[in-house]
Amino acid sequence: MKTQLRVLLLAAMTFMKIQAQSPVDPLAEPKALLAHGLTKDAETAINIYLQTNPNSADGHYFRAEIFFREQRAKESLAEFTTGAKGRNPTAREFGIIASDYVLLGDYVDADRWFTRATAHDPAEASYWYLLGRTRYKEGEYADAVSAFERALSLHPRYVEAENNRGLALSVLQEKDLAAQAFQQAIDWQGSSGTDSQPYFNLGSLLLEQNELTKAVALLKKAVTLSPSNPRMHEELGKAYVQQGDLSLAEREMETAVALSPETSSLHFRLGQIYKKQSKDDLAKNEFAICAKLAGTHSSKETPNPFGPE
Repeated sequence: MKTQLRVLLLAAMTFMKIQAQSPVDPLAEPKALLAHGLTKDAETAINIYLQTNPNSADGHYFRAEIFFREQRAKESLAEFTTGAKGRNPTAREFGIIASDYVLLGDYVDADRWFTRATAHDPAEASYWYLLGRTRYKEGEYADAVSAFERALSLHPRYVEAENNRGLALSVLQEKDLAAQAFQQAIDWQGSSGTDSQPYFNLGSLLLEQNELTKAVALLKKAVTLSPSNPRMHEELGKAYVQQGDLSLAEREMETAVALSPETSSLHFRLGQIYKKQSKDDLAKNEFAICAKLAGTHSSKETPNPFGPE
């Protein structure tokens, strides 16, 4: 009994010694809040911390990440500038800086900072993937392919990288290779695929090549996986139009319009479908909505740097 007690006491003393020697992360609370998606609470916590630790580089870098999550890119970059007075960014922080520039639509600077991220951590596949996405946006399609291939060499069966490699190859008019890439990205998902983009991209490519039966099957799968994405319904609607099935085309385009009522082009396409079916009053109404939307504003896509495409 005494021996067991002695062992327990020694174990407890050892544990307390280790705990005493372990540094406490002063940002543990805001990090935990952000990890649970409580962005505003995390911002409040880091603001309180920085009031008493205004020169903390880690604090400013973390507030920069919070601002990025809130898509406040300019404020995020300002925090990174302040943090850089205390220490250089890590590879991950270079990646967030680059992503701020993506949000601002500045792909040249995004390229610069994603390149820094890959230089600091060349074994991290996600940085190569994001660099590839950026170069695709810049119109540097061959360089994008190279970046996606580097990501795939580090992370085999990387569905998003293979899918985006297909997009770049398609723009380079390497249609057969693009189709192979999209199919590979589909195959890697197995029978219970969850990423709609490869299905959508291969379906769209086959639609261009007038392979309607295969295109419709792929686009129906894309719609099943992403039922709230208007692009999926629009493309399936276009495929039904080419097949001559206007009732199904009408259904898909009406769904697309309901999901994105401020997109003028969708109203125009729906109007065309109504007109083909001699539904003239409905067609006239859709064309009027299209004209009104086109005359009052233009749409702007905000890219998600961490999301697949």
